Amino acid sequence: MAKLAKPNLKSLIKKGDLLICPGVFDGISTLIANKTGFKALYMTGFGTVGSHLGVPDAGLASYRDMVERVRVMSGLADCPLICDADTGFGGLLNVEHTVKGYEAAGASAIQLEDQEFPKKCGHTPGRKVIPIEQAVAKIKVAVAARTSPDFLIIARTDARTDLGLEEAIRRGRAFADAGADILFVESPESEEEMAEIGRRLGDMPLLVNVVEGGKTPVLSKQRYVELGYQVAIFPATAFLAMGKALEHVYGQLKTNEDSLSCKDHVTDFKGFCITMGFEHVWNFDKAHADIEDEVRESLKKRPRV
Repeated sequence: MAKLAKPNLKSLIKKGDLLICPGVFDGISTLIANKTGFKALYMTGFGTVGSHLGVPDAGLASYRDMVERVRVMSGLADCPLICDADTGFGGLLNVEHTVKGYEAAGASAIQLEDQEFPKKCGHTPGRKVIPIEQAVAKIKVAVAARTSPDFLIIARTDARTDLGLEEAIRRGRAFADAGADILFVESPESEEEMAEIGRRLGDMPLLVNVVEGGKTPVLSKQRYVELGYQVAIFPATAFLAMGKALEHVYGQLKTNEDSLSCKDHVTDFKGFCITMGFEHVWNFDKAHADIEDEVRESLKKRPRV
């Protein structure tokens, strides 16, 4: 059976509400988040690079690495998938190629940032941004490159940390004027800064990056709405939870040399098989159990030629 068309991401973004987008980073996390029933998901660069390559989110993954992950995760999700594309993997021509590739791979939105290459995770030190005219040119190219206006362009600036809030807001306004659909001012460091972003850029949909242990305040849904945000991504929550769980069970297995102490910390095996799609396998095998015998009998009845 063909999958139903995904909801339009733009229709899910509303003033006075906050679209919750959990971070996904591989097939298992996507299937679990999809089963949970979120309205949209976020393909996190940090988590995807770490899961796929086992390296830091520091510009080490290529366009090909990431677009294939977009294709896999988008194919597994029933809801819109917002996808991190770092700096667009190069200059203006690379940005055009990346936008077209992500859209064709099934993403509903692409996130592009104004860092220098190689980029770094937005809540780690040492980030530098490119000149504003280069950053705006990238957004203009991205907007022109998409096939459908329903494929959204999320413009992120990392200027706050190195150049200050005023420059970050200036860049946000320039990105809006260049045609971006959603603005993402990375790493505001207080509620006051977030409120200022909301006051001055709130005529546009605003995205907040919620990173537990990061630079930006972790607040309630209602407080983010009051500050002017409509989209919240939670890129790290799931892989931080996974990391803690793995450290515990691996530690128990190493210490005790058996898994008896882990039984209260693991999910039900049969239920996990169903999440992974084995129910279709079981039903398929049952439905086709006799097909070879049926074909064999049919062939016996045919006259020899």
